This record gives sequence, structure tokens and C-alpha cells, in this order.
Amino acid sequence: MDRMSDAPSNRNDGEREVPGELAGRPLDGVVRVLFATSWGDARKWIASGKVRVDGEPVTDGLKYVSRGARISLTMNAPRRAKGVVLDDAAIVHVDAHVIVVNKPAGVSTIPYERATALRAAGGTRVAPGDRETLDELVRAWLSKRAKKGERDTRPSLGVVHRLDKETSGVLVFTRSWLAKQSLAQQFRVHTVHRRYLAIAHGVVQPGTIRSSLVANRGDGLRGSLRNPRARGAGGDEGQLAITHVEVIEALQGATLIACRLETGRTHQIRVHLSEAGHPIVGERVYVRGYMPPQIPAPRLMLHAAELGFVHPGTNVEIRFERPPPSDFEETLARLR
Repeated sequence: MDRMSDAPSNRNDGEREVPGELAGRPLDGVVRVLFATSWGDARKWIASGKVRVDGEPVTDGLKYVSRGARISLTMNAPRRAKGVVLDDAAIVHVDAHVIVVNKPAGVSTIPYERATALRAAGGTRVAPGDRETLDELVRAWLSKRAKKGERDTRPSLGVVHRLDKETSGVLVFTRSWLAKQSLAQQFRVHTVHRRYLAIAHGVVQPGTIRSSLVANRGDGLRGSLRNPRARGAGGDEGQLAITHVEVIEALQGATLIACRLETGRTHQIRVHLSEAGHPIVGERVYVRGYMPPQIPAPRLMLHAAELGFVHPGTNVEIRFERPPPSDFEETLARLR
């Protein structure tokens, strides 16, 4: 009998059982360990439909897995069909000047954000399932609903702020030059209302966190300068960042909080909470030096719940609010 006849078609093919020490971790990290590969390859395999969990294909690398789950890898599995479509329910408000969207987690706002996130995570390649960005999905939604003669032109869309890829919640794009100028100014002078919900490790105290943030605090990550007169590793003097923290509910090993941004720097909430000793549950970047056990979560437990601004066409203040998605609520219920 030829014992090689039933060997896997690729040296990476096979099935593994999730051991106790990997239980509760995101799928991409589990695949990386079980199949002894890189972060980039693990995420690529998952996004392209080559990985199954207990027989079911899973393309979300942030989905956490349980002890004893069977993880199978098939390198010659058919490639996952491309094309994410933005559901009508995700459109919160649309008019001639702005379109407000309830951003799903797992989608980058714009391509630049995706490249930045990959560098921060040590990756170099973009997975096949990570090509769609929110701005392109919104353009596609607008094109689909445009009048017949307007479909030949690319919908005008302006970016005035962003949410991290793993962050869900309310975000606004502009559709006119007037709106772009108005909203950019409102964000610049910090008059836009932004309130986030987050699940953070430990017992968080209410208060205001104020610091000077730099792109590189010396270890390649964003962070706060200890000395306000100092400079970051890149010679950056930093930008003032202010986060107001409100405690909503005490949980098992964590706290449900609301964060209101007075300023809106890149990764501001994540950095401030991490430096305060309370990294957000699901955080995988700003956790250096955090010694207590990390609570497993399918992704970063951060949700942009409220967004308010003065409408550029009417000069009337408007406000939008959306509840957290199911993965946030499930994590919250587990910790109650």
C-alpha cells in the first residue's frame, strides 16, 4: 500500500485541535500558532476561505475560537468570492451635503488606514478579503441609487475623519464642497460631538485624560510624551489629546465606559486607556507591559455610539446615535 497516497496535497494542509492555552483567542493568531506560519499568511488563508472551524468556513480572522474546536486548512480550497455590499440599514442619513454611515467592524475607512494598521501589526501584505474600504462601499451604494445619467460619474465623497478598522459605529462623509469645508473646520476646532462606548480591562475610574501624543514614543508605537517639552523618536513634539471618561457599568474583570473626545487624534482612546493601565478588551497593539490576563474578544471592543455636528446646509445642529453591534453586546453579556 502506498502510504503517501492519502497525504495532504500541500505541506500546510491538515486539521488541528485548539488546545487550552489558545482557547478564546482570535482565529488568525490560532492559525498562526497551529500551522507555524506568519501573521500575513494566516490572515490571507482565512480571508480567502481556506480555513474552516468545525467544518464551517470562517473568513473573519478576529472571530475567537473555543478549546477543542477543529481548525482545518485546505490550500486548494476555492477562493472566496469578492465583493462586500453595504446594506441599506447601514445608512443612517443621506442628503445632498453629507452621508452618515453606521460602520461595521472589520472594514477600513480608507486605504491609507489599512496600510497603517498593517505596519503597526508587523504585516506587509493585504489579504484578499481586506480590499474593500468603507469609502468605496459608500460610493458603490450611492452609484446604485443614482439617476441613470449620473451613474457614469464617480460619486463625490469627502473624508473628514476616520474610525479604526476594528471599531464600529457612526461616521460621516461629505458630498459637497461646502460640507467638506464646514465639517473639516468643525473637526479642527473640536466642536463635533463624539461619544464612544468601550469595554476596558480592570476597574476604570471616571475622569479626564490629557496628554501630548506622538506617532512614535520610542518603541514604534503611538503614545504620550512624559515630558511635555520633549520630542518623540521622530522629532515630533506631539499633539494635545483630551479624553473624558465616564463609567457606565462594572463588569467581571472589566468596565463598560463611555469616552467623549475633546480632540480626535489617531488611536487616542486606545492609547489613553492603555497608558492608564486599562487597555480595551480585544486590543492587540497597545498592550505592551500589561501583565494581567487579557479577556478574549472577537475584535477591539470600541464603538462610536454618537456623532453630532452643525449641518453645513441648514446650520442646525444634528446628532446621530447607534447601539453597539452583536459582537460587542455578546462580549458585554459574557462579562456581566
